[in-house]
Amino acid sequence: MRIGYLGAGAWGFALSTLLAANGHEVMQWTSREDFADLLKKERQHPKLPPCEVDDKLQFTSSLSEAIEGADFIVESVTTGGLRPVLAKAIELGGFKCPLILTSKGIEQNSGLLLHEIAEEILGKNHLIGALSGPSLADEVVKKLPTSVVSTSHDPKLTQDIADLFNSPYFRVYPNSDVNGVEFGGSMKNIMAIACGISDGLGFGDNTKAALMTRGLHEIKKLSATKGCLPETLNGLSGMGDLCVTCLSNLSRNYRFGHYLAEGLSPDAARKKVGMVVEGIYTAVSARQLGQKNNIPVPITDAVYAIVYEGLNPTDAVKSLLRRAIKEEHL
Repeated sequence: MRIGYLGAGAWGFALSTLLAANGHEVMQWTSREDFADLLKKERQHPKLPPCEVDDKLQFTSSLSEAIEGADFIVESVTTGGLRPVLAKAIELGGFKCPLILTSKGIEQNSGLLLHEIAEEILGKNHLIGALSGPSLADEVVKKLPTSVVSTSHDPKLTQDIADLFNSPYFRVYPNSDVNGVEFGGSMKNIMAIACGISDGLGFGDNTKAALMTRGLHEIKKLSATKGCLPETLNGLSGMGDLCVTCLSNLSRNYRFGHYLAEGLSPDAARKKVGMVVEGIYTAVSARQLGQKNNIPVPITDAVYAIVYEGLNPTDAVKSLLRRAIKEEHL
């Protein structure tokens, strides 16, 4: 297959190298001409460990070159960047093939999941799918065993995505719950920031286990607003993604939280991570969803207050601990 790949961050590079290794012709686009030239020259990503890169992977700063003649379009841009990139593609004639989303987030103000944004721009009849699950870019380029899920409202596209990405070390399980797959992958970034803060403050594994468990409960409560299936959030794109993002120092959201607890400002912490921290963006979206639907989201609220209102991380933890205790409902 010929694949047009939108976005050349660490995650996009990891997946594009996988696709090229699977025998597909991949043209990867970045909006920065200087970065495209660097990737052409070095054939390595500056944010990732050295890895084997097949000649089938090529790089460009021309969006039209990336999408022309593609059998599939795969995106790994930011949540906030998805709408303008798709709008630009429409100006160039649009896509004549399915779109596969790999970013994770919820749009601010609208509360739309990524496939809903894409449907709004490309039309509801356009074939759109997604790939999500517990997958760190560093480990994917190292070819460490990884399992994720593919999803779409179209069963054939769900299977096509699995076939495109499946490899001896990268297993893709089909899942028909599009909203559940995307929602779990979006919300876990907020919980990872909270866990990074907890570890940075020197709290133990007991604290982190509580944050992850109550975080999953918070995700499930809020997921009802998007019609997600609860069982999806117990699987790879829910609990699985939550685990890897909250427990690994390779997670940019976890590291961001850790830097906040060390005393860095949100801006300084983001710059030190050196990559997009989606949890910063999604904390706003999730808080808006909670307020709109009168659903308490205390962990999300605490992360939001630390990032946007200057709340001291220690005071945020104390505030969470002062919440009234209710019977545990799972």
